[in-house]
Amino acid sequence: MTAGDHVLLYVVGVTGVTYLDNIMYVVCDESSTIRLYNTDTLSPLDVVINVTGMKHPRDIVVCRHDRQLYIADWCGDCIWRVSVNDHSYVKWLTQSSTDTFPVNKLSVTSRRLLVTSWQPRTLCQYKTVDSQLLYDIQLPQYVHYLYHAVETTRQTFVIGHQGTSQHEWQHAVSELFMMFIMLRNCMFLCCLSSDLVQYVQR
Repeated sequence: MTAGDHVLLYVVGVTGVTYLDNIMYVVCDESSTIRLYNTDTLSPLDVVINVTGMKHPRDIVVCRHDRQLYIADWCGDCIWRVSVNDHSYVKWLTQSSTDTFPVNKLSVTSRRLLVTSWQPRTLCQYKTVDSQLLYDIQLPQYVHYLYHAVETTRQTFVIGHQGTSQHEWQHAVSELFMMFIMLRNCMFLCCLSSDLVQYVQR
């Protein structure tokens, strides 16, 4: 291929994509298989990862520190952890260990996994090393849908959501600023949101 050539890859029903080194990992709707592709040529690799029991993957991310994939399983009410080295897998978080599922979207910063849930509308952050819950953030009632969230380098969270204090149908990108309170060895999180970008759905 020359520098001006473009390669298109068509995969039906994709719900999540991530990559590590020169391998792209793809999950599709209602599939228990993780497909692998070369990031340079976009050609499929000869190997796939079958995660027995995975029902409805909604997102996939990778932690580059521990070389693990994390997959949000909507119908399975869990998060799977899959090793990119030997392709072993385990149900890493389940509904029995937390009441914030079903899980929708994921993002990773360092060794911290941020989990977005629609119902209830919460953000939860866990340590990838031991699945310890770090933060459990309940969003205001006027937030009807929580689409996605990422942690910034300032240790704040930027979220995409529907429903603001101005209008229930308004979509916005907001930043959550945190204030920590320590009480009886528990950490509670108070947050204030500042709408960064807004538009009204017509």
